[in-house]
This record gives sequence, C-alpha cells and structure tokens, in this order.
Amino acid sequence: MAFGIKRSDLQQWKEKINQGEIAFLTHYWIDDRFPGCTTVTKVGCGDLDKLIAWGKEHGLQAEWIHNRKDGYPHFDLLGNKQKEILEKEGLFEHIWDKKKSV
Repeated sequence: MAFGIKRSDLQQWKEKINQGEIAFLTHYWIDDRFPGCTTVTKVGCGDLDKLIAWGKEHGLQAEWIHNRKDGYPHFDLLGNKQKEILEKEGLFEHIWDKKKSV
C-alpha cells in the first residue's frame, strides 16, 4: 500500500520520465512481503536503454524493470540497496525528507 505522496510529486516524476530523464520518487509503502521496509523509491526513465544502463551502474538487472502499459518504466528500490543508491546519487532528501526512514 502506497501513501504519503503528493499528486504534484507524482506529476513531476512522470514529466521527467516523459522527457527521458532519470527520475526518482520516494514514498511510504508497506507490503508484508518486505518486512522492515517502510519506503520505496521508484527510479524511472522513458528511455529504456538509458534506464537499463543506469541500473547496470548500480548492480540492477534489466529484468527487474517494471514496464507496464502506463508508459512509466521503473525500478523499485527497497531497504539497504535503496539507501545505498540514494546516497551514491546524492539524493539525501529522499532519505530524510518528511521523516522517511529508509
């Protein structure tokens, strides 16, 4: 279940994806399959080759991309890998913003 996300943040994320940028969106999320994880970061890009290359740099496999009909292909980052990548990307506000506990 996703929550704690503003419509404007989601719209900005989608716009960046449509422009072929690597876009990050972190929000609260709870799923029994992932105990201890309280947030997820979605990293998307409309340029699939660019997203695959970005993922490869971070040890992510292309087959992990969620590429649905909605046109917003993305990786879901969780737990330690989420924190590691956000720190590497310098996106500390996605870790500490709004008391998100990554």
